Amino acid sequence: MKRAPYAADPAKHGGREFASQSRARDPATHGNGKVETRGPRSDFQRDRDRIIHSMSFRRLKSKTQVFIAPEGDHYRTRLTHSLEVAQIGRVLARSLGLDEDLTEALCLAHDLGHPPFGHAGEAALSEAMQRHGGFCHNAQALRTVMRIENPYPTHDGLNLTWDLLEGLAKHNGPVTAPNWALAELDEGFPLDLGTWPSLEAQIAAVSDDIAYDNHDIDDGLRAGFLTLDDLLEIPFLADQWRRVENRFPNAPRDRLLRELIRDQIGLMVNDVIEHTTRQVQDMSSVGEVRDAGRQLGGFSPEMAMHERALKKFMYEKLYYHTDQVAAAARARDVIARLFAAYSQDARLMPQDWQERLPANDPQRSRVIADFIAGMSDRFAIEACSEIYGERPRGLSNV
Repeated sequence: MKRAPYAADPAKHGGREFASQSRARDPATHGNGKVETRGPRSDFQRDRDRIIHSMSFRRLKSKTQVFIAPEGDHYRTRLTHSLEVAQIGRVLARSLGLDEDLTEALCLAHDLGHPPFGHAGEAALSEAMQRHGGFCHNAQALRTVMRIENPYPTHDGLNLTWDLLEGLAKHNGPVTAPNWALAELDEGFPLDLGTWPSLEAQIAAVSDDIAYDNHDIDDGLRAGFLTLDDLLEIPFLADQWRRVENRFPNAPRDRLLRELIRDQIGLMVNDVIEHTTRQVQDMSSVGEVRDAGRQLGGFSPEMAMHERALKKFMYEKLYYHTDQVAAAARARDVIARLFAAYSQDARLMPQDWQERLPANDPQRSRVIADFIAGMSDRFAIEACSEIYGERPRGLSNV
């Protein structure tokens, strides 16, 4: 599809924090003096590839999405969730004439700041870091790609484009009160936090909503935490279920439930395309999108109402289920004990982390939080077991 005038342009992005350095030339193969470019990729494609090749991205395969340390192979993790968000994001971007590569990169990177055990782990780190500025997984995603990932010899971070970093920082809208991590990064490489981000970032955010709203239902049904009767309490879902039953009257129920999830995703995607197209019809540049002063990419008011009802239902029936709450409490205890142990004896941390540990707080505690936030569920459990001599129990409930 033709690039829309309001799409981000990889040839006109906002630059990178660290100037690119010419790679070494091999006189035998580069005698013409050309700099080796490692393939014909746009700068947004390079962003995406740097994220995919990062260690933080690989660790998402063992980080909680809904269920902590699930024993079943079919439950989603942060990695599979991020891939599903990216798939939805690319469809939306292509339909709207946006840059697919920037959208995909934002979708793939949006959860890089999540600690082990999902929101339970985040709550524990927030409490442990209360006297040192707190902890936020959104800001931690920026900190991860700008300071913690260090694959290059001349600078910290992945050195992603301004457009990618801006989108990560404010994909949920302008940030008027950034926490210490985001404020520190913004001071070093200003991200214009007070405006709305590109449409690519707005589309990445709604793609995340579409993915977890529906796929968490799928996992909840598989785990037995949700039932069809539960779903039918929501009029919007009940209407879709009747349509599915009418189309496939003789199909097994488990297949109909999967069809329901697919229909829901399709309805939401089509709604976003139609609503966003109307919202941006007078926009002629990405700058106008940022200066619009409102969200342009997202659900229609009617679909937004349905989506809020669905979220409310999911919190009541799944996220705050008694078994989930109990597992989350045990997960928070693991993170709290790890933070306490490393704070008391830094020798328990790997040598390379010991060497980068500042002498005083708040910087010292912030680096300890960086180390814990980067752990997978499995690594956190093993680390706690090694330190305290007993394996934490009751973390997995599926």
